[in-house]
Amino acid sequence: MRGSRPAWGPGSGVRGPGSAIPGLLITIVLLIGCASGKPVDRTVSPPARPVAGAEGWSEEGLASWYGEPYHGRPTAAGPRYDMNEMTAAHRTLPFGTVVRVTNLVSDREAEVVINDRGPFVAGRIVDLSRAAADRLGVIGPGTAPVRLTVVQAGDGMPGATCWEVQVGAFAKAENVARAERDLASRALATRTAPAGGGLTRVRVTGLTALSSARALARELDGAYPGAAPVPCGGGR
Repeated sequence: MRGSRPAWGPGSGVRGPGSAIPGLLITIVLLIGCASGKPVDRTVSPPARPVAGAEGWSEEGLASWYGEPYHGRPTAAGPRYDMNEMTAAHRTLPFGTVVRVTNLVSDREAEVVINDRGPFVAGRIVDLSRAAADRLGVIGPGTAPVRLTVVQAGDGMPGATCWEVQVGAFAKAENVARAERDLASRALATRTAPAGGGLTRVRVTGLTALSSARALARELDGAYPGAAPVPCGGGR
């Protein structure tokens, strides 16, 4: 009979009693390290993003500009459009909002005041006056990727007592008629007006408060992307 050897010896495939010590030491060291670290405060939430229109709020997209055909016409805010002033049109920002516009290609910057509604073209977020477009280098290419940052929130003309919701400006008469029929089926009164460039704007009219116009614009946005509240009589 051959001499026996411990079951935990070399070649047995079983580790000896001392082999568990290094692993145990590593586990103890890791536990001590974790215990010595600073506790994680799970009650702290990341800073909230400013609400749309509030100071510091921003968005990115394409800017375009508008000039001669609209120069001298009433803006959605009421005053006549002057393409030589630093203004812009936005679909939803309150009138009077001061916005810093940054050209993401050239890094040029300019501050504008929102006093009109638009652009009603998919993918575009702001229509600059000619003066603003010139300062930002947008006149040549026609459009440019930009970042809008609210510098000062506007009051949105809360004192106006007559409001409308502009659902769009259409080039084809059949599209104007289709929009009128659809809005009439929703028991909404409409009016149309020429918008220049062969376009006809369609608006829901007869609203007496900005809050009502905003609520209706949100309701119609699914069928008419970019639907926006405007004071009665203004706009392009």
